[in-house]
Amino acid sequence: MTFAVTADAYDRFMGRYSSRLSPQLADYAGVRSEQRVIDVGCGPGALTSELVDRLGPTNVSAVDPSEPFIAAVRERFPTVDARLAAAEKLPFPDNAFDAALAQLVVHFMSDPVAGLREMARVARRDGVVAACVWDHAGGPVSIFWRAARELDPEVKDESRRAGARAGHLSELFVEAGLRSVEATVLVVSLAHGDFDEWWEPFTLGVGPAGAYTAGLDSNRRAQLRERCRELLPKGPFQLAARAWTARGLA
Repeated sequence: MTFAVTADAYDRFMGRYSSRLSPQLADYAGVRSEQRVIDVGCGPGALTSELVDRLGPTNVSAVDPSEPFIAAVRERFPTVDARLAAAEKLPFPDNAFDAALAQLVVHFMSDPVAGLREMARVARRDGVVAACVWDHAGGPVSIFWRAARELDPEVKDESRRAGARAGHLSELFVEAGLRSVEATVLVVSLAHGDFDEWWEPFTLGVGPAGAYTAGLDSNRRAQLRERCRELLPKGPFQLAARAWTARGLA
């Protein structure tokens, strides 16, 4: 899955959740001052921003295969070492970082185990590798996919993506050779003023949900929108989203 969308579109769609998730992932990874940390699959920079606040920009590196996202990170954080690269082939030497983090990206890696191995490679011995992936059944797009499946039982949702089900992210960590693997669940909440505020970002073409919405004709898109409306509370409402999270030692 590629993200050939603007940074603003991503921020409006997923960034509103990921910015709340970033401090929790950094805490779980034990990120602290004077460390050098890489943000793998940085997107437009939600986690990068948190790392910069904690470590300063010169101690943070970031990679992403999306040119618009890397351009956004370079604009927002000019002194961060931001490079266009995939997780499976990180352009850094062995033992370059104290920790390697991947927020909401393992399930989009073309080879998740290879990506995690690369994260372990660039981390120093006993450095922390940590990652999180939305729980398919309880993440921010779960209601969307529930409505889509009701209208189209053949729809290919995100349930089979790497790490999206209980225990799978930890299994990937173990397969990648990480040691002392642990897991937890991180939870974030977001308030929505009304249904339209919740729905509009799905029309921006971001990620699998956005791509699915964009591929529907106007009638089917309207049916999906109205079914989502029926499944959600009347506004204003608040939604919680769960992220499966794992960490291990390189």
